[in-house]
Amino acid sequence: MNPAIPVFLYHAVMDDPPDWIAEFTVPPKEFAAHLDAVVDSGRTPVTISALAGHLAGRASLPPRPVLLTFDDGFADLPGPTADALAERALPATAYLTTGAIAPGGHSLLPPAPMMSLDRVVELERSGMEIGSHTVTHAQLDTLSTGRLRAELLDSRAVLEDALGHPVPHLAYPHGYNSPRVRAMASRVGYETATAVRHALSSERDERYRIARLIVRRGHTVADVESWLAGDGARIAPYRDGPMTVGWRWYRRARTVLRGRPAFAG
Repeated sequence: MNPAIPVFLYHAVMDDPPDWIAEFTVPPKEFAAHLDAVVDSGRTPVTISALAGHLAGRASLPPRPVLLTFDDGFADLPGPTADALAERALPATAYLTTGAIAPGGHSLLPPAPMMSLDRVVELERSGMEIGSHTVTHAQLDTLSTGRLRAELLDSRAVLEDALGHPVPHLAYPHGYNSPRVRAMASRVGYETATAVRHALSSERDERYRIARLIVRRGHTVADVESWLAGDGARIAPYRDGPMTVGWRWYRRARTVLRGRPAFAG
């Protein structure tokens, strides 16, 4: 049996997105075709909590699982996107950037139509699990320890206050993380954290950098079908390569020179 577990990462689902997010936006008709491919694949859709339970050794996964995740909290999420998932009885996990959706909040995300915090309960009732995507969407691996801790704790506190229960899962903005970031996520009490890596996850993946496949506008249904078959991408876990490590150090230096956090985009 192929050990690969596809964990799809979507952002906005809309026809006319702002330029800055267009590359990571899927039109609604194409998104519907992706969901139909998931249903037809015979895989069992689960939320991140199911994968977390397996990685922690508490529970087994169903045969051939697949996960659907959504980052940031764009306006389509609690509306047509949640409806499309519910029509097919597909659970999902939404990681929300609280500074972009809370009243009076501040984030580094450029202007875009976003959902509002008061719809988080509605989103959960529709079948989506809620996770944290930090407050400002900064590059976490470039932040000081104090700023990093605040991004992880403050975002979770806002979501837990809105939902009335713990929020144990985190997604790193743009996937940027490091051993220090992963250790902090564990230390402050997150049970899992998802990265990007544009790779397939597996039953042996790392709890604090679960691999996801970032779905771009140019990806086709055939791409989605290939990933669902466990093909077309590397399978985690694996070590960071020299280019990834070098890019991390470059971004850190740039942040120090500029003296302010940078948008993780």
